[in-house]
Amino acid sequence: MLIKNEARAVGALSLLYAFRMLGLFMVLPILVLYGNQYAGATPTMLGLALGVYGLTQALFQIPLGMLSDFVSRKLVISAGLLIFALGSVIAAMAESIVWLIIGRALQGSGAIASTIMALVSDITCDENRTKAMASIGASIGTAFSLAMILGPFLGGVGGLSLVFYVCAGLAIAGVAIVVWVVPTPNMVTQNRESAPVLRLLKTALRNIELMRLNVGVFVLHALLMLSFLAWPVIMEQDLGLNRSYHWAVYLLLVACAMAVIIPLIIFSERKQKIKPVFISGVATLVISMLVFALLPVGHWGFWFCMVVFFTAFNLLEATLPSLVSKLSPVGSRGTAMGVYASSQFFGAFIGGFGGGILLNYFGVSGVFWGGVVLSLAWLWVAMFMSRPQHLTSLSVSYYARNPSSCRLSDDAHGDILAVQGVHDVLWDSSSKLLYLKVDKAHFNREKLDACLNTLH
Repeated sequence: MLIKNEARAVGALSLLYAFRMLGLFMVLPILVLYGNQYAGATPTMLGLALGVYGLTQALFQIPLGMLSDFVSRKLVISAGLLIFALGSVIAAMAESIVWLIIGRALQGSGAIASTIMALVSDITCDENRTKAMASIGASIGTAFSLAMILGPFLGGVGGLSLVFYVCAGLAIAGVAIVVWVVPTPNMVTQNRESAPVLRLLKTALRNIELMRLNVGVFVLHALLMLSFLAWPVIMEQDLGLNRSYHWAVYLLLVACAMAVIIPLIIFSERKQKIKPVFISGVATLVISMLVFALLPVGHWGFWFCMVVFFTAFNLLEATLPSLVSKLSPVGSRGTAMGVYASSQFFGAFIGGFGGGILLNYFGVSGVFWGGVVLSLAWLWVAMFMSRPQHLTSLSVSYYARNPSSCRLSDDAHGDILAVQGVHDVLWDSSSKLLYLKVDKAHFNREKLDACLNTLH
């Protein structure tokens, strides 16, 4: 259980993360509706404006996380929020599509996700870190759901400018949280499970199981961008739904998705059926994209297909990070999550920009056919994924007998692996931490401690 000070800090960081993601997500369901008012707007340029934040997020996510190992975490986070606020104000004041794109690119440049995760590592103890990460993850899902409702509502009141000004306000509120609520850690740690480590990047990029998941999140967010280039226009122009009421549609979508995915996630975890549930979600995306592509524009089935797509999207969005954690090599979760986040945002860029090109030359049906190709490719890749083991990551302080040693001796490594429930172990000599993957159903911490005592 999180102690009081840790709970307060994690709550503040979760709120901060939610503010940041809320600011990004609110624009998605309305940009294509209001974007035609900008000078020079074309479907291709609107797609670029929708997705360019993903490009800058992907480029800066890991470097800023690593920079925070050498300067103040809070300084990097505050600077990222201020850059996001500046981009939001530029986008709010933009009169041409070019300035809108510049503003969106600046929004993405304040990439602070990996730095926030690193700060979580600094301010929580090993036993509570997983709960803290789960709290941050929950804030992302909550922010996405709220953004789908607030974005169209605020757009109906004051257009895109109001949405961007609200984004800027949320970023400034985030800076206030960082300065006055989030505690300053006593020391900066380089925890492999919470933050990216440069020397582990090659390992993460060569791991075939992680690459399947990176391809997956790339496609998932590319499909999301493709969909938001087409959905709002179809709802307004072909189904006759005034844009000021689009928020009600997204509210219904969120409610339906939550009602379905929560039982599915619980079932998949308890019955250890993550892979079949995951594959079914990807197959559902393929079917929904195919139906979108084949349906006559304005057909009533469009509404049902939106519910199906949105449910599958939210199920996969919740499942993918869990799979990354389960399948990442011991001691490499922070780096694996950094690559995963970059893949996610790069997918948003390709989906927005590529979808804009498809919309420009092939219309709405071309956008959805592009989604069919992407989702089929993902289904083929996902079919070959390994069945994930239900293991838990754990880090334990350990000082080797030989202080100059950079690795565990073969005997020590074997003795630790012989402890019941321990499946993998790695020792980081710089942090003097043992990173383990354990089966909680069979793992006994007292036996591990006894083993480590004999090795000292």
